[in-house]
Amino acid sequence: MAVTTFAAIDVGAYEVSMKIFEMSKKLGLHELNYVRYRLELGKGAYAAGRLEQSVVDDLCEILTGFQDIMKEFGVEDYRACATSAFRELKNPVIIIEQIYRRTGIRIEVLSNAEQHFLGYKSIAAMENGFKKMIQKGTAILDVGGGSIQVSLFDKDALVSTQNLKMGSLRIRERLRNLEKQTIHYDQLVKEFIRNDLTNFQRLYLKEREVKHIILLGDFLTDTIFHEELKDRIITKAEFEARYEAIVNKPAYMLAQEMEIDPEYATLVVPTMVIYQSFMELFNAEAIWSPGMALVDGIAYDYGERKKFLKSVHKFENDILVACRSISKRYSTDKEHIRGTTELALTIFDSMKKVHGMGPRERLLLQIAVQLHDCGKYISMSDVAECSYRIIMETEVIGLSTQERQIIANTVRYNSTSMAHYDGFDTAGMDRENYILVAKLTAILRLANAMDRSHYQKVEKLRAVFKDGALQLIIDSSRDFSLEMGLLKDKVEFFEEVFGIRLVLRRKRKI
Repeated sequence: MAVTTFAAIDVGAYEVSMKIFEMSKKLGLHELNYVRYRLELGKGAYAAGRLEQSVVDDLCEILTGFQDIMKEFGVEDYRACATSAFRELKNPVIIIEQIYRRTGIRIEVLSNAEQHFLGYKSIAAMENGFKKMIQKGTAILDVGGGSIQVSLFDKDALVSTQNLKMGSLRIRERLRNLEKQTIHYDQLVKEFIRNDLTNFQRLYLKEREVKHIILLGDFLTDTIFHEELKDRIITKAEFEARYEAIVNKPAYMLAQEMEIDPEYATLVVPTMVIYQSFMELFNAEAIWSPGMALVDGIAYDYGERKKFLKSVHKFENDILVACRSISKRYSTDKEHIRGTTELALTIFDSMKKVHGMGPRERLLLQIAVQLHDCGKYISMSDVAECSYRIIMETEVIGLSTQERQIIANTVRYNSTSMAHYDGFDTAGMDRENYILVAKLTAILRLANAMDRSHYQKVEKLRAVFKDGALQLIIDSSRDFSLEMGLLKDKVEFFEEVFGIRLVLRRKRKI
């Protein structure tokens, strides 16, 4: 039986942690060790966009210690992820390189969407509890040091996810001086976050009921609710009692009662106020705190990719549902999107041996089709650029920043001339990704042109790749002359990108 030992490392805003796991197809995921150290990276990152050298030294010392532990456990592979504190740095590349040279650990800075998708995966992996909880309207509340991610579910579908920059450490730093001037610190925090919550409610909670909250955070959650966590369910009454017992106590007293570091204790009240504010906002009945953290999601994602684990939950479907929600927000033509998606995927699936793309690229194509017209909401005359900007400014949980760039550029070049690589100005897009954008654009252009009238005239499309040519056999009983006439330039670009002939045939005429 093949067994792999894997280490997941989370370089967070105020804590650096590592879990070591054993994983196999037979036994699944088994935790071997869990270590964590307090280190407030967020304090300097959020205030000045930089880390003091002494903090970098402390981080390197911690990671060197992690290396020793990994050797002790015979770790075969690892993944080290940094989150909001590193995202706030003005020049994280230099710090990451310095850390690698000193410790041998390469840190990957997760986008906000990637970070919270991994956290969400760790919860969804607990299939029985997760599926039971989301049968009613549910929100996952992921409270970090720098931000909060709120993900809304309607039964088994992830319908919306939004990030709010009001994490516990960020709130504490912004209100540190004002805290000394009031005896009602909790009310001060409530006022500070009220506007963000009001806007969130107005934009995303229309006619939506949320009965359950799933907490995904750090060790503070377990520390705060340790007495109520026997079944990991906290009722509204239990929460309110705990809230009243905490918010009026000074940090030094909370540190003694909870047996935590005084610096951690200063985060307890902001965290509790965030939880309580969302409980009121949703009028939720209960909270479920499954005790999962980012490191669990990192390990689960690794096990899934390496085929040690298999989830019955369709995570890719969550990404697509979230994109449909974005598409709906910008009033795109639902029937055109549906028809164009079918055409694009038929073309994609028929030429797998030619294009060399896989399931992930197929997903990116689906999303590009879903969002290719969203810019019309802003400007009918500059659809390509407006669509590009919307996609680049809209985080989609489960997509990396680079994947979002690929989708945005595919949409941009759907209706504008494809830039040469030397003029391709998107940071971080190498030649491989440029070629990928070209391939996805060629397919999107072709599929979109086949429904130029938005009448879904193609009743059926059969794609056959034979003798170096791709034959597209179009079944339509309607006048298809507009689409056929506009396909010529799309065909030329398609043939240039893939190096094959494209033959268009009509099966039926009027």
